[in-house]
Amino acid sequence: MRIIAVIIGILLIILIAQDGFETVILPRRVARKFRLAQIFYRTTWILWAGVARKMRPGNRRGQYLSYYGPLSLLLLLAVWASAFVLGFALIQWGLNSPLHSPATKISFGTYVYMSGTTFVTLGLGDVIPLSGLARALVALEAGFGLAFLALIIGYVPVIYQAFSRRETNITLLDARAGSPPGALELLKRHAHSNYPDELLQFMREWEKWCAELLESHISYPVLTYYRSQHERQSWLGALTTVLDVSALALVGIENLPIKPMKFAFAIARHAAVDLAQTYGTPPTGNAKRLSSEDFVKLRDQLAEAGLVFSREETAERRLAEIRSTYEPFLVSLSEHLLMPLPDWVPQGERIDDWQTSAWDHFLPSTPYTIDRAMRRE
Repeated sequence: MRIIAVIIGILLIILIAQDGFETVILPRRVARKFRLAQIFYRTTWILWAGVARKMRPGNRRGQYLSYYGPLSLLLLLAVWASAFVLGFALIQWGLNSPLHSPATKISFGTYVYMSGTTFVTLGLGDVIPLSGLARALVALEAGFGLAFLALIIGYVPVIYQAFSRRETNITLLDARAGSPPGALELLKRHAHSNYPDELLQFMREWEKWCAELLESHISYPVLTYYRSQHERQSWLGALTTVLDVSALALVGIENLPIKPMKFAFAIARHAAVDLAQTYGTPPTGNAKRLSSEDFVKLRDQLAEAGLVFSREETAERRLAEIRSTYEPFLVSLSEHLLMPLPDWVPQGERIDDWQTSAWDHFLPSTPYTIDRAMRRE
C-alpha cells in the first residue's frame, strides 16, 4: 500500500507540473486528449452552464455567466496547489518518513499538514522531518511552492492584459456597428464620402485583432469564458461581425475592393475554426442565420445606403456558400458558450450602448437628439 502511495504521489506531481507548464507557459495548443485543465474546464463549465440554461436570457444570466471565468481560474489554481500538497504527502507517508510532532500518533493527516505548511512556505516548525530523504523532499516541495507563487504573480496580470486588449476594440465597435454589432449596420455607417478607404482601414485593424484573439485564446483558454463588460457585446459577436462583413465583400459589392477583405476573412475564419477545435465544439449542421426573406431585406437595406451587389442574380447563392465555411463553427461556439450571435438583419429599432445611461428616464429624448445631431454633421 505504501509503495502504491509513493507511485501515485510521484505521478500526481508530474501530472500537475506538466499541466501547469502546458497551460501557463507553453504558448501553443496541446493536442493530447487527456489534460487536467481541459477536463477541469469541460466539467465545471457543464455544471455552471447547466444552471444558466435554466435562466431567462438577459442581464441576470449574463451576470451569472460573467463570474465563471475569474472563479474558474482561482479554482484551477487551488486544484493545482491541493494536488501538489497531496502528492508530496503521499510520498512522505509511503516512505514512512520519521517526524517530530507534538501529536502522540502520526497519521496521514499529519503528513498532509506538514506538506501544506511546506508548500505555502509557512515554516511553522511544529512538525519536522528527521531523515535526510524527508528533509530533501521538504526542500523540493518548498521550491515547488515558490515557483507556484511566481506562476500566479506572473500569470494573472498577463490574463487581464490580454482581456483588456481584446475588449478595447470590441468597445470601439459599438459606435461603428451598433449594439449588438452587425455587418449590415457596419457597412451602412461607413457608406459615406470616405467609403471605402475608411472601411478598409478599419478592417485591417480588425484583421490584427483576430490574430491576437487566436493567439491569446489558444495560449490562455480561460479567456474564452471572460465575458465582455456590456451585455450586448462579446468577442464571439465581434468575430462574427468581421466574418459577415468580409463575406459580403467577397460576394462582391460595387466600389469595394475584394482582396483586402480576403485577408480579414482568412484570419477570422482561422480563429473561428481553431477555437472550435480547441474547445471541442464540432461544427453544427443547424447554422441557418440568414433566410431567403432576410436576404431580400439585407439586399434592400444595403441598396438604400448605396451599396449594391455586383451580381445580384447570384449574390444569395454565393453568400450561402461562403457562410457555410464558417457559420457552423460560430453556431457551435455560441451554443457551447451561451453567447448569442448577431443577426444579419436587426429586428426593430435599436439604440447603441453609448447612447444610453442609467438616467435616461430623466432624458427620454436623448438618443434621438444625438442621432439628429450626428446626421446634421
